[in-house]
Formats: sequence, structure tokens, C-alpha cells
Amino acid sequence: MTKAPGHGGQPSPRDGRLSSPAPRVRLVDVAREAGLSKTTVSAALNGTGRLSPEVRERARETARSMGYRPNATARQLRAGRARLIGYVVGELADVPWTFLESPYFARLTGATAATALGRGYAMVLLPAGSLQSEWSALPLDAVIVADPVADDRIVDDLLAARIPVFSDRSVEGRPGAHWVDVDATAAVHRTLDHFLDQGARRPALVVPDSTTRFHREVFAAHHDWCAAHGLPELAVRAAEPGNGPVVRAVETALTGLPERPDALLVVAEASPPLVLDAARRHGYEVPGDLLLACVSEDETALHTEPRVTTLSLRPDAVAEAGIEHLVAVLEHGRVETGGTLVPVRLDVRASSVRPSGHPAPPPQPPCTSSPPT
Repeated sequence: MTKAPGHGGQPSPRDGRLSSPAPRVRLVDVAREAGLSKTTVSAALNGTGRLSPEVRERARETARSMGYRPNATARQLRAGRARLIGYVVGELADVPWTFLESPYFARLTGATAATALGRGYAMVLLPAGSLQSEWSALPLDAVIVADPVADDRIVDDLLAARIPVFSDRSVEGRPGAHWVDVDATAAVHRTLDHFLDQGARRPALVVPDSTTRFHREVFAAHHDWCAAHGLPELAVRAAEPGNGPVVRAVETALTGLPERPDALLVVAEASPPLVLDAARRHGYEVPGDLLLACVSEDETALHTEPRVTTLSLRPDAVAEAGIEHLVAVLEHGRVETGGTLVPVRLDVRASSVRPSGHPAPPPQPPCTSSPPT
């Protein structure tokens, strides 16, 4: 007796054969189901044509319920673009995927992907330090290089391959390169001016030991501000990224500098509660003895006592400006290089506001105690 074939005449797994994939839903199938013409459905799905809201919604709902997807290959051939954007974080090349553990880069990456998708582009994550052989076969329309380090070859290689690059201001003036950046100098000066207004005279800086444009500008801005105000330049570099190395750099700033700081700007990214705890372990009262501000997108800063002042680099705004610039280049033919400067946001909270009637602490010799083990 012969067995009947599986559902719909298709082979079943029990027959030892793989079932064939369901046929792709075509535009004409959607039109037939919706009782509309193919042209009307196409206009509804593309947001074009003079259609009533009811007709447009019926076409879109029918397409959604049937699982219709446009033919990406045909669309790519018509447009001459794959609608794929590469994305790489130049910093942290030695540990290329750990940037997702950073609140700033996690926000920047998510906002860039979401904004790009809203404009019809998919984002492809590339590891820092990518070799040309790893991305040259991908049909990338452009590549976003966030915070490239000074010796990263990827920008040179991408531009040599005639792939538009969107990065920070370090690429300014290079043919095929476009930039979005924040004003690091203004951000540092604004924070230090706030410390000064609160009576601080020995502001210390904790900055990464990094060659990105942003961190080099931060260090230079602190140097220039201290020189202009006749105040001591107190700075410590964090040798590595991550909470552990940055907290150790904070402890060095609190205990090992020539003068005991009365304000601390932590630019190297670390959890604000951990920075606050480090100050307390070494005998500082915040904000009575030490004014504190962190460059951070970490929302834990809102849940400490006192709440921690943060300098936000506004990754959502950076992502939006970057994708807007990218679309203008790819779809509207903008050829001139240029960029956008996004203003930062200083969120002043209790950690950097001197209590009423509490004078600034007098200069003291540096503390020489070692961090507790």
C-alpha cells in the first residue's frame, strides 16, 4: 500500500526528505487578496500616490498579514545600493566587542541602528581593527567609524576603497569623509567653570590613556583652563577601560597627586556609584570636601546619595545627526565634506553643588594612604 505524501503533497521529515520552503508572497498576490490593483498596492507600500487613508491601510495590512517582503535584490539593482551600513568602534581595538558594555557606546550603537533602520538601512557590526579582507566583500554603502584611534588604518582603507566614511572631526577635510562630533573643549571648560563657581580651586581630571580625538582634546582643554586660571594641573590617566582600572585611577587622583583635589571630573567611563564609593573610602565627603562630576550616560547616577552630576555626550543626538548626514550624502548627492557639532549637556546635581554655608576645604597635603585591599 502506497503512503500518501505529507501536507499539501510536500515531503515530510518522516519520509527522510526535507520539505520545500513556502513560495514567496508576490506583490500581485497581495493585490489580489486586497482587491486592489498591483500599482495601487505598490504606491501604498512605498508611501507614494494619491490614495485614501483607508485604501493605503488596507494594502499595508494585507501585505503584513500575508508576510509580503519586497524583493531586496531587485530593489538593490534599481537603486544601486545594498542599504547596508558598516559600524565600527575604533576605540578598544584590543578587546573589540567590549564596547557594548559601555553605557555610552551601547546607547550610541542602539540609537544608530534604530535611526538607520528608520531610514531603510541595516547596520552591520564590524570589530575594531578590522582588516580590509574582512569587509571588502560586503556590499557596504558607507561605514561609520566611532572614535577612531590615531593608528587605526580602517579609515584610510575605507576611503581608498571609495567607501564614504562617517566619523568624528579627526577626518575633517578628507575627500569622502564626513563627521559628527561634540565640542570637548567647551564641555570641559563648562564643567570646570561650574566647579570654580562652587569654590573649587584644585580640580582634578581622570581621563583614559587614549589617542582618540575626544580624549586628547579633553586633556588639552583641562591643561589650558588650569593655566588660564593660575590653578594647579592635576590629572591622572586610566591605563585601561573598565570599572576596575578607572576606579584605581580615581583613587590615585584622590591620594597620590601633589595636591589634594577639591573637585574631580571623571572622563574615563566608570559606574558613578563606584566613583562615589571610592571617594568615601578615602575620607572625602561629597560634595562637602569634594565636588564630583562624571562623563557618563549611566542612569545609576540618578540613584545615588547624593545624586551625581553628569556630563552627557548625547549619543542619541549624535546618532541622529550622523544618519541624517549619511542619508544626505547617499540619497541626495551631497558631495562636499563637512560635519555637525553636537552640543553636550551638563546635568548639575547635588554631588557638585557646595552645601549652603559650607566653605571650600582649605588646601591640604596629599594623602599617602594606600587603597584598601
